[in-house]
Amino acid sequence: MNDLLQNIADMLIGRTTGPLTLRLILQPTGATILAIRAGLADSRAGSNPYFWSLLFQPSLRPDLLRSGWKDVRKVFILAVILDVIYEIIVFHWVYPVQALLVAAILALVPYVLIRGLTARIAGGLKK
Repeated sequence: MNDLLQNIADMLIGRTTGPLTLRLILQPTGATILAIRAGLADSRAGSNPYFWSLLFQPSLRPDLLRSGWKDVRKVFILAVILDVIYEIIVFHWVYPVQALLVAAILALVPYVLIRGLTARIAGGLKK
C-alpha cells in the first residue's frame, strides 16, 4: 500500500515538469478570472461569500453548486483532457482518478477560494 501511495505521489509531483507545463499556470488563471467575475456578481447581489455559503447554508447549496459548476465546468473539462494527454505522453497510460484530482486542484480549488475572497473584498469596498 505504501508503494502505491508513493507512486501516486511521485506521478502527481512529476506533473510540475515536462510536457504541457504551461497548463499549470493557464488553468488556475482561467478559473481565477471566472471566480473574480462571479465574486463581483455575488457582491453586487449582496450574497454571502461562496465557500462560506456552501459550507453553512445547506438550503442554498444545490443552487450554488449549479452556479459554480456552470462557471468552471469548461476549465475543469479542459484540465481533465490536458492531463489525460499528459498521461498518455509521459506514462503511456491513463489514470482517470489522478486526472480528476489534478483537474480539481487546477480548476475547482482556485475558483472556490477566489470567488469568496473577491466577494468579501468588493463588499468591503462598497461600504
